[in-house]
Amino acid sequence: MSRTLRLVETAPPPAEQPLRIAIATDDMETLNAHFGSARKFAVYDVTRTGARFIAAHEFETFTKGAGKHDDQDDRIAPKIAALQGCALVFVLAIGGPSAARVVKIGVHPIKRKEPEPIAAVLDQVRVMLNGTPPPFLRKVLGLGVRPDFRSEDEEQPA
Repeated sequence: MSRTLRLVETAPPPAEQPLRIAIATDDMETLNAHFGSARKFAVYDVTRTGARFIAAHEFETFTKGAGKHDDQDDRIAPKIAALQGCALVFVLAIGGPSAARVVKIGVHPIKRKEPEPIAAVLDQVRVMLNGTPPPFLRKVLGLGVRPDFRSEDEEQPA
């Protein structure tokens, strides 16, 4: 079972396309959780100029199985559903099967070695957006395709 708290839209949407990210957290202040055992995901829209809280998804910490822990769908499926619309999810760790499911829905997992404040993660994403985002994020943000560096003399494929 999971619960979601969403921000009620009160301000007009930002002029630029925000990047929606999720952060695995146990306390809503720190990136401090592994994907599978995270109690919550904090979801933000990040732009070049700032970040805006969008939603908090809260999850049960234990599966409802009959004492068996080999079927992780009870715990992972709500987390996958909570990531819909996000481009990135920041975690301390994520297992291979969970990572594959996250990537399948178009979300890129970012693993961090140590816990860090959510504010620091948001600042790092904002700085990255002001620099040169990686190609997969350029596509998500609608920033266009990579430039063609061939000279005009070279034959272009038809």
